[in-house]
Amino acid sequence: MGVQWLLVCHGLLTLLVLVSFLCGNWPIFDGTPIQRINHFLTFGICDYFQRFVGFVFGARGTNAIQTVEYFCCDRPNPTLQVIYLAIIGGTYYLVATSSFHYIPGYYIGEVHRYISFLAVGVGVLLFLLTSLSDPGTVNSDNVSVYLSAYPYDNVIYTEKECSTCKIPKPARSKHCSICDRCVARFDHHCGWMNNCIGERNIHYFMAFLLWHTLLCIYGTVAVGLILAGQVREFRVTDILIVYYRVENSFISLSPHVIQWLVGAYNTQILLMMFLAIVALLIAGFFGYHAKLCLTNTTSNETFKWQDYINWQRKLSEAKASSAALKASINGITSERKPPESKWRTLFRRSPLEDVEVVVKNNIYDKGFFQNVLEIIFPLSRRRVYANTKLKSG
Repeated sequence: MGVQWLLVCHGLLTLLVLVSFLCGNWPIFDGTPIQRINHFLTFGICDYFQRFVGFVFGARGTNAIQTVEYFCCDRPNPTLQVIYLAIIGGTYYLVATSSFHYIPGYYIGEVHRYISFLAVGVGVLLFLLTSLSDPGTVNSDNVSVYLSAYPYDNVIYTEKECSTCKIPKPARSKHCSICDRCVARFDHHCGWMNNCIGERNIHYFMAFLLWHTLLCIYGTVAVGLILAGQVREFRVTDILIVYYRVENSFISLSPHVIQWLVGAYNTQILLMMFLAIVALLIAGFFGYHAKLCLTNTTSNETFKWQDYINWQRKLSEAKASSAALKASINGITSERKPPESKWRTLFRRSPLEDVEVVVKNNIYDKGFFQNVLEIIFPLSRRRVYANTKLKSG
């Protein structure tokens, strides 16, 4: 059973590392070991490595590391795109070479040889569409369209000029320092796509996430059906019951069946675990962005609202503290009153509890149906806003 436990520990460790790396900076993980692992993976390793290179090779080594960091993190580059193609191509190759000769099987038909290839092809197509499409670049020719489509809320977006592009900055837009352009309804810059995610390609991005979630689930189930067919073909459960006197129950049979599968089909087991873990991660990422889309919010706006609410809360607390201090000073300087009961002092309501709660007022949230339509059919492509460009021209 040592091999099984080794696989389980490997899977759990892989899941912990992937979740920490991809999701460790989410607010839900604040103050948890996952956040600390994320910080170590994203900053700690690089910092220690840079110190080591500087210690061994001096200033030249440090400058070389900084040059590589600038190329990989601060400028557009296809590194993660190549890694994505290598992952999806390598995974499909491993599945094909290790499992296709078991198709057709008891529970899976010949057609899945071709369906799997088609499914991977659609995934790559969505990847290319997201990577190569215009996210909604704002320039002097179309800025009037975006100014008409997205009004300022005067809370997190106010009328201003982009200091880099020297054009009016529409609401919900942001200048991407990596791509060096203003992007309408900016969500985030995706390194995997080597492109910004904005108004005009968010639908491709969401389709990419959904499709790859389903693709990984499909791969996990397909490999599982292949293995189930092998168990039936070799009559493993019958042999265990008849010759090894194992009780005919799921709880009794499953450890022995898993042990046999791990010994005979370890490649397929590892592929199943990998696909299942990736499916969970992409599904979580898709769920997060789906929630944003359904409320007509972007990742960029989520951080803006968080900063604004925190600033308003601190401002309100400062005002309440100032008012309480003023009241205390006035009480000292006024006529002396009888001492207040200690119990009354203990249960007295703190002035900070009366601080007004700051509420997020998202004027761009137009309801479920309209929000979904805005993702599928961007505002700037609609005739009513396209006419704005013609009139202004």
